[in-house]
Amino acid sequence: MNKIFLLFCLLCIFDIHSHEFNPAHLVINEVDQVNNHYQATWMYPFKNIGRRAEISFPKECIVEYGDLYYQGKYINEKINLECSNSLKGLKIEIINLSVLTDALITINFLNDTFEGLINVQNNVIDIPLETQYYPSSYINLGISHLFDGLDHILFIFGLLFCITGFINIIKTITAFTIAHSITLALTIFDIIELPQGTVEALIALTIVYLATEIMRNEGKLKSPWIMAFCFGLLHGLGFASALMDVGFSNNNIIYSLLFFNIGIELAQIALIPMPLILIYIASKFNNLSNLKVLASLTIGGLGFYWFIDRVIGIIL
Repeated sequence: MNKIFLLFCLLCIFDIHSHEFNPAHLVINEVDQVNNHYQATWMYPFKNIGRRAEISFPKECIVEYGDLYYQGKYINEKINLECSNSLKGLKIEIINLSVLTDALITINFLNDTFEGLINVQNNVIDIPLETQYYPSSYINLGISHLFDGLDHILFIFGLLFCITGFINIIKTITAFTIAHSITLALTIFDIIELPQGTVEALIALTIVYLATEIMRNEGKLKSPWIMAFCFGLLHGLGFASALMDVGFSNNNIIYSLLFFNIGIELAQIALIPMPLILIYIASKFNNLSNLKVLASLTIGGLGFYWFIDRVIGIIL
């Protein structure tokens, strides 16, 4: 108990948070194809540190900026574009983009839709002349969401510490995937809805519970896929709330949802070997028990800290 209390105090001192998935989103709608008239909305998360990122539109366009206004987690700005020719074949650049923020670009032409993703490493996007059939940029959003969410990463790590055997790992990860896919889809289509703050607090509790299971059962659950499925339903609500913040501004909502989910799965697959390698090395040196204690304290301490932090956020 003293160790848990000490870890909790250290977390409070260093103020460790699970990073929120809040990508910027530029939505451009073609209004008049003949006169190349466009109306845009630039949504940028106001919690990001530093200057707000700015858009550099093609020189072929006359740009009129509207007033800023707040909506949810974003600072929004309406923009009017009068261009000498179509945006197809031109470039858009995002300046001063944060290292923690990707920017989704959605351009709804009258006869098709283009989507792309910009980040700090590649802040210029080329708008193709041909039609884009699939919103594949949502794969990158799914990957970014999981990698940026330390709480989801720790949950997956905690699951793997509670499983023995390759077949059990496959069953557990599959159950988690199916479960979060169900609630992700149900939320996106407005069939179910829960307050985001409540969902995030409950997700933190699932992490705490996993930490206790690592210690209590020595990492060996009889039916880990059942727990993974139940908790996966909750994590799916968290994935959905993040995706709803970005929004769907295209006509391919099914494909956007599918590609976002694929991105999450690819990130999960990439994460799985990490704890397994640690477990294997610790077993070879007869230190598996110490590793499980360390994992339990770290995962449980962070989960408890996030739970308290999120409950306070709900109350205040």
